Amino acid sequence: MLKAGDTFSIVTATGVGYFQYVKKMPPLGSLIRVIPKIYAKSDIFSADFLEVNTNFFVFFPVADSLKKGLIEKIGNFPIPQHAKTPIFRTGIVNPATKKVDVWWLWDGIREWKIGELSDEQRRLPIRGVWNDTLLKERIDEGWLPEFDLR
Repeated sequence: MLKAGDTFSIVTATGVGYFQYVKKMPPLGSLIRVIPKIYAKSDIFSADFLEVNTNFFVFFPVADSLKKGLIEKIGNFPIPQHAKTPIFRTGIVNPATKKVDVWWLWDGIREWKIGELSDEQRRLPIRGVWNDTLLKERIDEGWLPEFDLR
């Protein structure tokens, strides 16, 4: 059974990334916060790693990934105050332009239409579920939601 604050490592192509389980949010599942920076496999984990700002939030199948050995549980640590459940942005990509014409915001309960994103809203996490392959790639890239050009 997952608990808020459960902290995991995932081995990427360039090192080790860390993330924390925040909570379950139906219908998308396990919300995680991904910690900035790639660590060397030889680095000893420190709870101080978790005090930094969150790189991004995303939904990820934590329980299944743990069962398959794709991630390793490090322990359980308090989720920092600054890492509360965020508001997400979401939209449908127009195939012709490869851009989202109308954005929506979602707080886990309700959704509301906003149209175009402000610069501040562009930093909001994008609602979606990722598999381990995409999570590893994005950690290695140092990806942030504002890098998404849709």
